[in-house]
Amino acid sequence: MAALIQSLYRYPIKGFTPEPVPAAVLQAGAYFPDDRLYAVENGPSAFKPWAPGFVPKSAFTVLASIPKVAMARTAFDPATGALTVRAEHHPPFAGELRSARGRKAFAAWLTDFLGPDAVRGPLKVLTAPPHRFTDHPEGFISVINLASVRDLAAKLGADIDPLRFRANLYVEGWPPWAEMDWPAETEVVLGDARAALFKPIVRCAAIHVDPATGERDQDLCGALWSFYGHRYCGLYLKVTGGGRVRVGDGAERTA
Repeated sequence: MAALIQSLYRYPIKGFTPEPVPAAVLQAGAYFPDDRLYAVENGPSAFKPWAPGFVPKSAFTVLASIPKVAMARTAFDPATGALTVRAEHHPPFAGELRSARGRKAFAAWLTDFLGPDAVRGPLKVLTAPPHRFTDHPEGFISVINLASVRDLAAKLGADIDPLRFRANLYVEGWPPWAEMDWPAETEVVLGDARAALFKPIVRCAAIHVDPATGERDQDLCGALWSFYGHRYCGLYLKVTGGGRVRVGDGAERTA
């Protein structure tokens, strides 16, 4: 069975709603298009927009610390900067994240939605393009092997939504956990693009949250450790040769 890209996702705001895309143009040395462009600072952090650098995800409103974030359903238009947000039992939001006024308005909406128990300090929507708010400073592109997720689910005896892992590419056709045996710099062809393995992804409590319900209902980090002796699921890749990737394209290790 040939390995194929089953789906592609971007996450314009760190921690918030996955957005499926049919195709993307990857560029050498760059991040996934329109991915993690924004993050919401939960109280003062060390981030400096004029000199952006890596800040741990604990500084932001993310699923690992605030499961309720999953219930704010965001939709972002990268062409216009327009953001809409819907949540049950809460007024919807519409604003423009490319403006300071729009970012301040979204922070106010989110402060009210999350409530005082989740907010450590003033919320502030951060952006500093071309900086990206990834979980690792060199986490350019993230990939999940769907067979590995199914193997974990079978051992756990429960369904697992692959979107818990918040990857850019989901691949069907690799043997379960085969990717864990690949050495660093292994080349992978993704559609018309080429990428090299950077490292496996170490998982955190974000994957315990059901993206549909916002409930922390499965200890998947514990399950990974119990069944496999590690907390890895997925790979970080760095793009070495640019090109278009589409749903249904091949995803093959070259050697």
